[in-house]
Amino acid sequence: MKTCNCLSFLIWTCMIHEIPTLLSPKRTSMYLQAERIMGLSKDQGKAMHRTKRGWMWNQFFLLEEYTGPDTQYVGKLHTDQDKGDGNLKYILTGDGAGSLFIIDENTGDIHAAKRLDREEKSLYVLRAKAIDRNTGRQVEPESEFIIKIHDINDNEPKFTKDIYIANVPEKSGVGTSVIQVTATDADDANYGNSAKIVYSILQGQPYFSVDPETGIIKTALPDMSRENREQYQVVIQAKDMGGQMGGLSGTTMVNITLTDVNDNPPRFPQSTYQFSSLESAPLGTSLGRIKANDPDVGENAAIEYSIAAGDGSDMFDIITDKDTQEGILTVKKQLDFEKKNLYNLKVEATNTHPDPRFFYLGPFKDSALVKVYVEDVDEPPVFNIPSNLIEVDEDVREGSIIGQVIAQDPDATRNLIK
Repeated sequence: MKTCNCLSFLIWTCMIHEIPTLLSPKRTSMYLQAERIMGLSKDQGKAMHRTKRGWMWNQFFLLEEYTGPDTQYVGKLHTDQDKGDGNLKYILTGDGAGSLFIIDENTGDIHAAKRLDREEKSLYVLRAKAIDRNTGRQVEPESEFIIKIHDINDNEPKFTKDIYIANVPEKSGVGTSVIQVTATDADDANYGNSAKIVYSILQGQPYFSVDPETGIIKTALPDMSRENREQYQVVIQAKDMGGQMGGLSGTTMVNITLTDVNDNPPRFPQSTYQFSSLESAPLGTSLGRIKANDPDVGENAAIEYSIAAGDGSDMFDIITDKDTQEGILTVKKQLDFEKKNLYNLKVEATNTHPDPRFFYLGPFKDSALVKVYVEDVDEPPVFNIPSNLIEVDEDVREGSIIGQVIAQDPDATRNLIK
């Protein structure tokens, strides 16, 4: 009966606990049985010719950043034709062979000669074969296997920006999204929790919160007012290992500004204003300025002034200074002290861009009483008749009375006329 020699390579990984499916409790020898490696038929006793598929596994694991005193053991090459007499020579080729990975050509033991960094290279493809020292013949077909570098948590999460800038309108409801921050972790996301990031807020509570999974920052308090506080500095932490104790972390700062909304109506600081004007003031003369206060900014603080009522609404006008948001009271018609020396005006200040969402806060306008006093001017006497015709005889005597003209002082004082 012709017997075929069954050859096999196998690598015994130093991380048995990482690949429990490779070993059953009954297999305690240093390598797997040849018939399992090569798929030997128990009925015919012949080796199945599946050279490239002869390995029971094609991937092995090695911890990165190993810091032990000795070289890190990777695994072992072995063939069932190795009789232990030193006639076989094991050869390793491929990624890092001879530099990163060293093989004992007599025993087939493989060690990592240097510390490996998964972030630099995560897997190595190597090839193994066994040579008969006497004949130089290859007794085992070359087989390929992979060494994958297992990750350790040696990289902290890093945010894509050192400082984030964000805005959110004041009075926003609880849960309003402000901005999303993002951190990345160079560790292996497919192995363990080394790259599983959880976000938390270190500074900025109780005003803001952060979604632990997405990094979306949201408002956490209702009715935040820009007029009370405009700027917030929020510190967000990203921690790996799912946020568990021992995880590495990184932080970033988020500068959040509350933007203005029109939630404040204008208000006059006093209820009554007083001005005076000479009765001789030309039309368009400015009598003074009034100002209603609005803590909002920009167009939300824009005000329009008007005379809503009063006994002088036809005598005076009010215009709005767009730069200062003041109302300027001017003379509209000629004044006459003797006819009327006091006017009462109801002046209104109204927001020009009200926001319907805040109408519940009341009317976005205010009013004040404006009193205008007209001052008398010393006016010249006025003749009752603009012109007179008096006839005189040519021989009238000197000092004779030839007629009479009458003039009156229009001022209230009725000064003596000469």
